[in-house]
This record gives sequence, structure tokens and C-alpha cells, in this order.
Amino acid sequence: MPPKTQPKPPGPRAHKFLAVAWRLLNRERELQCISELVRQFGDFVKLPFPGMKVYLLNHPDYVKHVLQDNHQNYTRNPTFERFKLVLGENLLTSEGEFWRKRRRLEQPAFHYKKVSDYSRIFTECTGSVLGRWEEMCDRHKPVEVHGEMMRLTMDVVSRALFGTPVGPEWEIAVQAFTTTQEWGYRQRWLPIPLAIPTPRNLRFKRACRTLDQITYDIIRQRRQSNSGQDDLLAMLMNARDEETGKGLSDRELRDEVLMLFSAGHETTSNNLAWTCYLLSKSPAVREKLEDEVDRVLQGRTPTAEDSSRLSYTKMVIQESLRLYPPSRVLLRRAVGDDRIAGYEVPAGSIVMFFQWTVHRHPNFWDNPEAFDPERFSPERSTGSHPYAYFPFGGGPRMCIGYQFALLEAQMALAMIAQRFRLSLVPGHPVIPDPVVTLKPRDGILLSLRRRF
Repeated sequence: MPPKTQPKPPGPRAHKFLAVAWRLLNRERELQCISELVRQFGDFVKLPFPGMKVYLLNHPDYVKHVLQDNHQNYTRNPTFERFKLVLGENLLTSEGEFWRKRRRLEQPAFHYKKVSDYSRIFTECTGSVLGRWEEMCDRHKPVEVHGEMMRLTMDVVSRALFGTPVGPEWEIAVQAFTTTQEWGYRQRWLPIPLAIPTPRNLRFKRACRTLDQITYDIIRQRRQSNSGQDDLLAMLMNARDEETGKGLSDRELRDEVLMLFSAGHETTSNNLAWTCYLLSKSPAVREKLEDEVDRVLQGRTPTAEDSSRLSYTKMVIQESLRLYPPSRVLLRRAVGDDRIAGYEVPAGSIVMFFQWTVHRHPNFWDNPEAFDPERFSPERSTGSHPYAYFPFGGGPRMCIGYQFALLEAQMALAMIAQRFRLSLVPGHPVIPDPVVTLKPRDGILLSLRRRF
């Protein structure tokens, strides 16, 4: 008998390549394009990229298969190498034994007890931002909440990482990170070798030099001061390899510091900004949030011990992460042949899954476009698919700092709801911008009103 013909996965025909690529290259159309592809072709879609096997996966079972069940067969997508040009070899960018050693090294800093100790930093930094909002409220000035949340989370990670408030050098670093992200986004689809001195390549190189200078200066000053501080940088500097007893070199410290600062501030600032935006459009949710905050806190500053009683506050954060996941997409490369949904996935294939669409899958979410925090209540979430919702990834490589990010956002949101009511400024466009993380393209402009 002749061999059975393998089923061909659905997807746009090859001659549609330019149309699909053009829409994916257009940041304002990318999310719409992905949504339409899964609506038209289903949960397993072959994308028509010449010379490449690229599959879009949109079912939680397929996500679980790649991130958890068969994770040994999947590595970071080769295009992830562009991040190494900026961040170096660290917990985020590495694979294999190197990654396992770094995970063991840094895990103690993110245990829940240690994260709870950071709660004072969370509330102090939030209090500084809200003090500035008081002055803006008195002058009837709106706030650009994404920029405000960026400043807040920068301050948090600077204090947790270095033991000091954010300084002007890290504001410069954020500008440099933005430049490298823009470069990385373009390289994703239109790679131009760095040796070619295009304006974008030259800006990228300058940004990398800026990040190097800032980070190495901080490491050098810390080594010279021997200050005995209890922060993440001190933990990294005191760490020793289990086998050799050697500590991290300046280059290794640089790579971990840049990764922790970049990942530690941007995703949470995006989450808080989108949460404020959603609340400004949802009076019923806002009122329920305010009721809980007033009842639990009774006017005082929250602590880590309050987190379990601020359950609705946490649900608001979780629902915001569902609708506006910070990373929006994960990509992996198949090391060996695999089979998913009955289709062959040859070695070397790229698989991608967008939280943006999986988090809106109509088979797993009722009324998926609605902002409904109570879908995360114990009564409604019991029995839900664990990979229908994965804002922090999943499997062994789930984000090491997810508890840090959730508690930080919960504390900050409780303090914001305690003191202010936010309203979207009419006419200001709010457009998701999928670069590396999902941020609002033109910011989010909100007017302030004191609650008391």
C-alpha cells in the first residue's frame, strides 16, 4: 500500500506571502492580522513564508505541548539572538546547562518571602508618584499614565536591584532600551547586518555603548565601595558557582543586571498603564475595586499581608494581563521532528503563539473581549485550562519574577484606587503598539480626581 499522505495544515496560500508579511510588519495591523488568521484558518495555521516552516498555534493544548510536555524539543527562536547583542548571555537569553545554573542562582531572590520583603519598596515608590499626582490634580493637569508607571517601576527595580532610588542614568538607559527595541523589531522581519552603517544600525550601536557604560560604572563603584548592601546586585556579586567556587565576572554581572532592569520595569509598567485605562472605561469594576480597597485598608498603606484580602484587586490585575499581555507573543524553534494537532512539525520549524489571541479564545473565555475581573474568581476559574492564560509564559521557563510583578502591581493599584479616580481624556487615541512588549503607542492620557 502507498504511504498515507500527511495532511497539509491550513493557512494562506503561498502567493499571499507579501500581503501577510506587509500586515505583520505594520505594527498597527499585526494584532488584527493574527486575529483574522486564527478566525479564518483555526488554531493551527501555516504562515506562507518562503523557505521557512512557521506555524501559528492558538489552542491551549498546543501551547502546553510546546512549553511544558515536550519543552526539551523546543529552544528559543534564532531571532532571539538579537536580544543577546543588547542583554548578553543571561537567564532570559540562555539555554541548557547555563540557563539551569542561572535559574538556581537567582531563584532565592524571587521566593515569595523575599518578594514580600520588597513590599515596602513597592509602596514607597508608589507614594512618591501619587504625591506628584496630588500637585497635578490641584493644577487640573492630566497624567500620561504609561510614562508615570514607567517611572514608578523603574524606581522599584532600581531600589530592589541597586538599593538606591532611580537616577538620571537609568532614565537615559530606558531611552537606549527603546532604541534597541525599535532596531530589534525591524531586524525581526528585515534583517540588515550590523556591519552596514545604516542610521538605524548606528543608533543601535550608540545605545549599546550607553548601556555598557552605565552598567559597568555601577558595578565598578559597588566593587570599590564594598558597602554590604542587601539587594539583588549584592546577591549576584556574592554568588559562587557550586562546582568551581568562582563568582560572576563584570561581564556576567553586566548581562544579568541589564536583563533584570529591562524585564523588571517595562512589563509591569505596561500592565499598570493598561489597568488604569480599563478602569477608566469600566465604572462598575472601578467601584467594586474602590469598595474592597476602602474596606480592607481603611485608609492605611497596604502591606504584603494584605495581598490575600485584596483578592478583587488581584483579579483586576489578572484580567488586565489577559486583555493586554505585556509580551503578547512567544516563539520557539523545534530541535527535532514533532507532531501537533495531527500535523507534522519538522525539525527547524518556528512555532509561535500569541497571548493576545489565546487569551481571547471563544472556546475558553465567555464574552472574551469584555473586561470582567470576576472570571478569575475561584468559583469561575476552577477547572479552567492552565494554558488558556499564560501572561508570564509557562513550563520550566516561566518568568522567574512573576510573583514580584503581581505583588508590585497589586500594591500600586490598591494605592491608586485608594486616592484617585481616573478618567480617559476625550479624543486621546489609545492604540496598542506591539514592539517587544505591548505598550500604548501614544501613551494614555487620564484626568485625575481625588476620591476624598
